[in-house]
Amino acid sequence: MKAYACWLGASALALCWSGNAAAQTAPATPAPQDNGTAATDNGDAPGDIVITAQRRNEDLMKTAVSASVLTGTQLENKGVVNVDALQFAMPSVVVNNFGQGNDFNVRGIGKAEHNTQTTTGVITYRDGVPTFPGYVQGEPYYDIANIQVLRGPQGTIVGQNATGGAVFINTNDPIIGGGYRGYVQLQYGNYNDAGAQGALNIPVSDTFAARIALYGERRDGYYNVTGPTGAKFNDANNKLGLAAGRISFLWKPDQHFSVLSKTDLGYLDFGAYPASPYLNNFRTLPGTSTPNPNYSDLLDITANYPQGARDKFVRSILKIEYDTDNGTKFRSVTGIQNANTMYKADLDGTATGDETFFDSVDETQFSQEFNIISPDNQRVTWLLGAFGLWNTYVFPAPYDNFTIDVCHSLNLAACKYQLKGRNPERNLALFGQIGFNITNNLKLEAGGRYTASRSINHVDVLQYGLYIRDDQEVTSNNFSYKVSLGWKASSSQYLYAFVASGFRPGGLNVPVGLGLPAPFKPETVTSYEAGWKGNFLGGKLRTTLTGFYNDYRNFQVIIGYPTYPTFGIELNVPGKTKIYGFEGEIEFHSGGFSFDAGINVLHSELGTFYASDPRVPATGACDPSTGSPTHAANCVNLNGREQTYAPNFTFNVGAQYEIPVGTSDKIIPRVNFGHIAPQWATLFENPALGDRLGERNVLNAQLAWQHGKWTVTAYATNLIDQHYAGALNSGLYFAGPPRQYGIKLLKTF
Repeated sequence: MKAYACWLGASALALCWSGNAAAQTAPATPAPQDNGTAATDNGDAPGDIVITAQRRNEDLMKTAVSASVLTGTQLENKGVVNVDALQFAMPSVVVNNFGQGNDFNVRGIGKAEHNTQTTTGVITYRDGVPTFPGYVQGEPYYDIANIQVLRGPQGTIVGQNATGGAVFINTNDPIIGGGYRGYVQLQYGNYNDAGAQGALNIPVSDTFAARIALYGERRDGYYNVTGPTGAKFNDANNKLGLAAGRISFLWKPDQHFSVLSKTDLGYLDFGAYPASPYLNNFRTLPGTSTPNPNYSDLLDITANYPQGARDKFVRSILKIEYDTDNGTKFRSVTGIQNANTMYKADLDGTATGDETFFDSVDETQFSQEFNIISPDNQRVTWLLGAFGLWNTYVFPAPYDNFTIDVCHSLNLAACKYQLKGRNPERNLALFGQIGFNITNNLKLEAGGRYTASRSINHVDVLQYGLYIRDDQEVTSNNFSYKVSLGWKASSSQYLYAFVASGFRPGGLNVPVGLGLPAPFKPETVTSYEAGWKGNFLGGKLRTTLTGFYNDYRNFQVIIGYPTYPTFGIELNVPGKTKIYGFEGEIEFHSGGFSFDAGINVLHSELGTFYASDPRVPATGACDPSTGSPTHAANCVNLNGREQTYAPNFTFNVGAQYEIPVGTSDKIIPRVNFGHIAPQWATLFENPALGDRLGERNVLNAQLAWQHGKWTVTAYATNLIDQHYAGALNSGLYFAGPPRQYGIKLLKTF
């Protein structure tokens, strides 16, 4: 039996096939409304970039936080069509696609283990509610107001704790008294990519308004998939079919009280996530100059098992706010989410193998957050919050709803790893932050957060014919903090520094026939950061420069089981991981010309840690702290290895120029480029096993013609058509999206 199949079986709840969603999903909305947090044009100079992620309206250039903000219009202009494309539009962000979710990392911290029992270190919020931490990551971007990405630990001002950062996706709200306004957009491109989206604001009364937004897209697959006879294999391509909608209501009976509700629904059929063995991507056999007889392009796939990938979900949020006469704000944000994800894969990635995977998993999440926020115009400001989140994964009966089968055609129990049961998780927290203006230009802020988390397994496992019952519970408690100092050196120059800590809960390992493995511990990070933000040329030029150092402890990883390395287990790195580097961003606007760029330089270094690669058949114990008493060759000291999915360098640049034509028309060429340096997919750093993911270079271009409220745009993403490995999982490479191009027609009203 192949080692990687055992590795998958060992972490069944981990669901090593859980990763990112669509390689190509919905286009970002033009967002003609752009609520609240975007730069707005004001002559030659852009307006203030106002962020709301910290529960206040704050000028980003005068706030002690490292963040990037893109409006819906900017997302559209940069060709950011999904969460994966964010990595090419801002520094320090890396997203790796694995099928049913994503591994989202900021500054090398986030989610490097693609499974369900490891929570993510980068929390994604939609309209103030934390979304599913693992599955259903392909929800399309449409009618977006803005996306705010905060880098570094978050927890003293937001609902859920985060070690790497937080992403806030805000959709457009209804506008009371805003009249009937909205937009309609149609598109058509190669691979028969046809899509439509639109939104309409409905002014019901002078205290009530509604907004309806709809999205739909279909696209042929872009893989060339062949079956055992060499004929086209249509059951494994990634033919896309997306349908989503949102209805929002806003009631504001007076200036003090408001109620906002939003309900999203989606049926997301991604067709399949074809993948091929990593070795097929090598032009020569590893370590030799011999041509590889099995070499093929990443988009040329073989398979002999029908594949599928489909998510469906519903999410409702309710936000209630009351402002007192003195400006104190009381806020409640409630979220209820239900989803089902289905994934069917050819596990060996060939037309001759017999290894398959199937799951259909239900997930329910309820969250509740309460805030009391002081007025902004006081020398002392403060925020108090309480937060609760209850998330449950359900692997339905019978066992067939989660099956790893290493000899599918024989249909033998001895070939299958199956499970059914529930994995409920709970996170409760109290948090708060206080700010003190020492002088008009010097502000000290301090905050703290206490978190109590719990994870429970009630799971029945059939491991290759052996029945195992798993009833375990693990709890994790933590106090994290942030202390910052910000100095307005002048009206255009701002300096800040802070120290902050973050926390990620521990979890449970699923048994592998060797008894119940010990739970893995929580991991923590202490981050030190200092930055400079400057405005020049009357606000036309904005710059930021940030340096950071992260002390990362109890890093959670999947390695070979210490006493039986062929199986996998998740545990903690006993040594300290160091991650440090710097970021820089620049933005320039003058007349019709605009330019922006971002850069990240990163170094990561693992502490002393011994482990066995579960992909390599081996025997003998390997203690994580001391190594192997018998000096087994498979027990490797990983000291000094790089953090996974933490490239040493990322860079993005974009520009556009508005060319007036006549009295009311404009021609606008745009270009955007993103580079992500090579990165390691595992801590074992074995290039011969495909661990080194090559660099990614994505060039997007647009040419738009604006005529009044009409806009026609010719677009292209990945213009140079780079075929790159977007992820390595279970010995398979998942390709990033190829070149796509087409035309869009937008009408605003």
